[in-house]
Amino acid sequence: MASVPHLDACISLPLENEVLEDIIEKARDWALMHGVCMRSRSSFSKDTLQFAPFVLLPSPFPRKEFQKAVSIQPILNELMHKVANDHEFLSETLKSTIEVDPFTRNLFKIYETVRQEGITQPIRLGLFRSDIMLETICTRNGVPSMCEPYCCWKQVEINTIASGFGWLGPSSSAVQRYVLQELGHGDKIKNLPKNSALEGLTDGLATAWKMYGDPNAVVMMVVEDVSYNICDQRFHEFHLRERHPEIRVVRRTLTQIAAWGQLGPKKELRVRGDAVAVVYFRAGYSPDHYPGQAAWDARLLLERSRAVKSPSIQHHLAGTKKVQQALARPLVVERFLAEPAKVDAVREIFTGLYSLDFDEFGEKAMRMALDSPEKYVLKPQREGGGNNVYGSEIRDALLAMKDSKERTAWILMERINPPSQKGYVVRPGLEGLPPLTDLVSELGIFGVIIGDGADIVVNQQVGHMLRTKHSCADEGGVAAGLGALDSPYLVDDVRGCP
Repeated sequence: MASVPHLDACISLPLENEVLEDIIEKARDWALMHGVCMRSRSSFSKDTLQFAPFVLLPSPFPRKEFQKAVSIQPILNELMHKVANDHEFLSETLKSTIEVDPFTRNLFKIYETVRQEGITQPIRLGLFRSDIMLETICTRNGVPSMCEPYCCWKQVEINTIASGFGWLGPSSSAVQRYVLQELGHGDKIKNLPKNSALEGLTDGLATAWKMYGDPNAVVMMVVEDVSYNICDQRFHEFHLRERHPEIRVVRRTLTQIAAWGQLGPKKELRVRGDAVAVVYFRAGYSPDHYPGQAAWDARLLLERSRAVKSPSIQHHLAGTKKVQQALARPLVVERFLAEPAKVDAVREIFTGLYSLDFDEFGEKAMRMALDSPEKYVLKPQREGGGNNVYGSEIRDALLAMKDSKERTAWILMERINPPSQKGYVVRPGLEGLPPLTDLVSELGIFGVIIGDGADIVVNQQVGHMLRTKHSCADEGGVAAGLGALDSPYLVDDVRGCP
């Protein structure tokens, strides 16, 4: 098989050392002074920030595939919203997972509780992000073939809770626009697409706030006890306040909500005296966000309330890996999307996804992964990066749980083989100049959807983000310290599959 194709960088590389040293110093300071930052995990302090890792120059991305990803996002919004409103499908899909995965079981228990009590707030706000990668190995007539330099793109996952980088996505583009200008390539800036993710996401929050109908109520952001990705969170808050000064935003942890939260006679939510119109989760997607029963009680309190949730517990469950795998089965998407064109568009982006249940399909998936672990990724029901299993470790993990029900909480996904490009990754604490290395990218498209079980009143694509990592790396989460901020540089002179 041929080597993985490369996409050409937007300017000639490598840069001369003197030029590289000068532009990195400028770009690093620009990032620090414009809030392209996070708090340090190794030396945390509320009083200090460090710039987020970024790629010095924007990464090439086929224009046609970018536009295709943008156009399909409203369809994916609709699909996930309808999945969330299908109790029978959620129950059947997650029944094996909740038997063995305590985290998903606790979420589902909350879902069942509020459903039995009666849904207090039918309006649901989805702030989603669909993550995709270009694929260079495609199957034609059942035969794998390498395409130069790309063929199609495939979905990695869809995030329905705490879909971050609405600020850091656009701001990384701003860094790279500055870099191109400083390097004398300002004419190329036109190939960086406009990115209105922050405006779109905050306008979604504002629309839900208005629909709630109480001008004195607040938007409450649910955050971790310790927030490292502070700029991405705060700029949502600052931008919402700037565009909609009538809306006040407060930040509360699940621990604080447990201590201060209460419901009024009409299930209105009050936290430390504030009436809450919208609950925006930037935490709650990981088991360590629930240090004890009080945090779970707080999540149940929020779901019982009349506040609009982003996400509701239904939307949260719809974003699990097990649901993603179930949607890839034949004739399942048709359950939720009536138009054949929408069904075809969604099916085209699915990569191979397999359950590990104790049936003929699960046993077949086990054999495939044990025989060729390098072709797959093993995924649990977790968000936030750093949870997947790759390579030879897949065989070890599967053998360890081969006869255990634990395996049913995992899914197997075919590994995507993206094209690479050359670039420089700038990281905090960098000593000397970064090497010119092979990189691969993952594109995230943001979507906003607002509606109830019957009607959808808002459904939009609102922006994007790009994360890039070394081509030999498995994980690529920026907040987890594994990837780097980036933005797409749209190119036309590429050739797809014949």
